[in-house]
Amino acid sequence: MRKIAIVLFSAAFMLSFGFAAVAAGPAAVAVSNGKTVTLNYTLTVNGKVVDSSKGRRPLVVRIGAHQVIPGFEKGVMGMKIGQKKSFMVSPREGYGEVNPKAIVKVAKNKLPQNIKPVAGMVLYATGPGGQVLPVKVVNVGKNNVLMDFNNPLAGKTLKFDVEIVDVK
Repeated sequence: MRKIAIVLFSAAFMLSFGFAAVAAGPAAVAVSNGKTVTLNYTLTVNGKVVDSSKGRRPLVVRIGAHQVIPGFEKGVMGMKIGQKKSFMVSPREGYGEVNPKAIVKVAKNKLPQNIKPVAGMVLYATGPGGQVLPVKVVNVGKNNVLMDFNNPLAGKTLKFDVEIVDVK
């Protein structure tokens, strides 16, 4: 009878220890600098959904590699697998304030001939590094077009709803 009691005690001890190890395992890994994080997110501005990973693959980013805005990195820092969180990002930590110098007149003849600019239209320009930049047409004159080269989210407070899927 003693052997059975010892075996049962050992099995119970191992099971409780094993469960404790699993509970403290992967879920305990926190988002920190240098970690690769897989997450689902929804971005809203003034209550309107602007972007979301819903219906798509989760976003994968390396923290500290400047792949996302600084406020987003700060917002997810310390989160763990399975954790959900909502946080706000100011323009300063997001896409910056609106820069009046980024609103410029462009001669109509500098635009591709097949484009007929209309106020509110968003065109896409190629930046110096080959990146594609959205450019909003603000006003159309006889010979010039007033164009806003600011990021569309510049000057906006951003709300993120995030769920951490994996941290490596």
